[in-house]
Amino acid sequence: MERRSLLGATAGALVLGGLAQAPVEAAPTVGDGGLVTTFNVISDIQGDLSDFTEALKDIKATNPRSSGMAVAGDITPRGYDFEYAEVQKVLDQGPKPREVAWAIGNHEFYVPKWADPNTLAQSTWPNGTTEESLFRSFYNFAKRSTIYAETTFGGIPILTIGTERYMKYHDNSLWDEVWISEAQFQWLEDRLRYWAQRRKPVMVITHHPLPNTVSGTRSKIYMSDYLQPDRLLGLLGRYRDVFLFSGHTHWDLTLSDWYVRRVVPGTANLDGFSVINTGAVQTGFADNGQGGEVTVPGHFNQGLQVDVYRDRVVVKARDFATGRWLKQISVPLATRI
Repeated sequence: MERRSLLGATAGALVLGGLAQAPVEAAPTVGDGGLVTTFNVISDIQGDLSDFTEALKDIKATNPRSSGMAVAGDITPRGYDFEYAEVQKVLDQGPKPREVAWAIGNHEFYVPKWADPNTLAQSTWPNGTTEESLFRSFYNFAKRSTIYAETTFGGIPILTIGTERYMKYHDNSLWDEVWISEAQFQWLEDRLRYWAQRRKPVMVITHHPLPNTVSGTRSKIYMSDYLQPDRLLGLLGRYRDVFLFSGHTHWDLTLSDWYVRRVVPGTANLDGFSVINTGAVQTGFADNGQGGEVTVPGHFNQGLQVDVYRDRVVVKARDFATGRWLKQISVPLATRI
């Protein structure tokens, strides 16, 4: 199925109103040198279970000490319970990460577009599927009762955030836009403040990218993913040691803006915060030069390794299909852990 049919490096530093200095590309890390923990980030499995298995094996081989794996949404192709079960089966067969932090994606809400698993029926949406049932399926799989959640990988906080409504149920002119409740905003504000006071970098995992950040987000395709983008930017933008990982675009990690520093005016943080594209397990995309995107040819399967040191965070882009490191960035921390 064509990806959009269901919808209706040199490191850059993008800023509102100008450019800010970005961390330089790092040489390969040698030795531990104060390594606190290491973990992995992937996104957009979307039913590609063979590539998911390949990614898990590569992660085990290249990062055997990984303290966890974050998945930035689109866990399933459509959100059926049996699709979640298939993902769980792959995990159970191993190699299984020590811990997994799940973020919800738009594909987790696509059951209503189908009359049954074999019959696409968008004209009769929602085909008897309730919004509540879609969230319940995610909660049962992720073993929690809220979209937003906190865990730690090796003592480093991991915050997962996401939409609390599938907007088509609330406004017929909308589809996949992200809606965040006051409770989630307050929770995020509290947790960011809490960890900043304890001098810890914070890893925020979300499926949808914020506008004018990483690859693809200056395209009209991704400019309106959030219904409250300024408020979310205003919270994240206060903290230099926040790292936001977003998926959804599937854009190639070889692109120059796979990593950016985003400065948010009015936050008094002139250094901005880090935003990183997670690539994708299933199918890659890149700019087609006409305001849209084109499929990356060949076997595409990408993700990230994140090494947290006492004074810096090193993010490495990995090609699981070829077993190659694509690039990496070293980001100095404002405060030593």
